[in-house]
Amino acid sequence: MFDIGFWEIIFILVIALLVVGPERLPRIARTAGLWVGKMRGFVASVKADIDQELASDELKKVLAKQASVPELEELIDEVTGEPLAAVERKAPADKQEKLSDGKSDEVAATPASNEQQR
Repeated sequence: MFDIGFWEIIFILVIALLVVGPERLPRIARTAGLWVGKMRGFVASVKADIDQELASDELKKVLAKQASVPELEELIDEVTGEPLAAVERKAPADKQEKLSDGKSDEVAATPASNEQQR
């Protein structure tokens, strides 16, 4: 980021020693170090937030791409015997019926699971 070499740092320290004095220099250096640490922490936090947002955007794109796969919709149609849109509309109604019956812990049997039991 900044191109500051060893000699530039030594030059800044000598000027700071002359301007501030030897009594207050350690306290000022400690305060400057704390501020630099806080800034680094803030930058790391912002980087982590940006990386998380990018990852979630990529995940959303992948999920959208997978949801638009026609083979997957055909497979769902074959398993359930109904079009995917009908299954999605029916799912909230099934959940509501379970809650009203007090059987929210039970799993509803699907036609595929009934065939496996035979």
